[in-house]
Amino acid sequence: MTDLMTDTTLSASQVADRVAADDWSALTDELGEHGSALTGPLLTPGECHRIAGLYDETERFRTTIDMARYRFGSGQYRYFTHDLPDLVRELREAFYPHLLPIARDWAGKLGRPAPWPDTLEEWLAMCHEAGQAKSAQILLRYGPGDWNALHRDVFGDMLFPLQVVVGLDAPGEDFTGGEFIMTEQRPRAQSRGSSTTLPKGHGLIFTTRDRPVASKRGWANGPMRHGVSTVRSGHRHTLGLVFHDAA
Repeated sequence: MTDLMTDTTLSASQVADRVAADDWSALTDELGEHGSALTGPLLTPGECHRIAGLYDETERFRTTIDMARYRFGSGQYRYFTHDLPDLVRELREAFYPHLLPIARDWAGKLGRPAPWPDTLEEWLAMCHEAGQAKSAQILLRYGPGDWNALHRDVFGDMLFPLQVVVGLDAPGEDFTGGEFIMTEQRPRAQSRGSSTTLPKGHGLIFTTRDRPVASKRGWANGPMRHGVSTVRSGHRHTLGLVFHDAA
């Protein structure tokens, strides 16, 4: 198996420091305005390379999805087992406390329950008790011509409203095309789309299902979907961090 800490040993606190170093006030504003927000660098090029290289270590994954077979698009992705690589686990744990206040604020604006406890461990235990006990952490690989249809990563009633995708390859160097795309269904208006080029080692925080949108009557629900445009050349790997487990 690939050792994710071959070059340097990172403690969980160092990973948490990388996540905490971002301007969370600005990220929160960006998420509220657009439903997505690009982080600063989270992984070094070496760490990106090692995580992408895990894709061929099939024993690390519980299942492989062929997107064409299910009409999800074209290409493949794999769900990790619960025995996550340390760096993947630590990134997920580091993000949760920063995303939690945003999730609670959004729930309040939309008049919804906010069931999420203070720790990720407690929340995942609640997911498992409700029958959502499968790992939902994803490693995705796209080649030329591959794409991902617009969708939402909703695996049951237990849902965390934000998730993160981390770029593991360099756009314009390792691949072309493959922009992260989102569509927003606006109240009484045409849907609006956006695209983001995901830099290597950076993350994109985005809404899992919907977000609160200001309206004349207060706050309205703004449904959103996400996907990936067609990769024109090369290979694109990304790491998906989801903060609820799957049924």
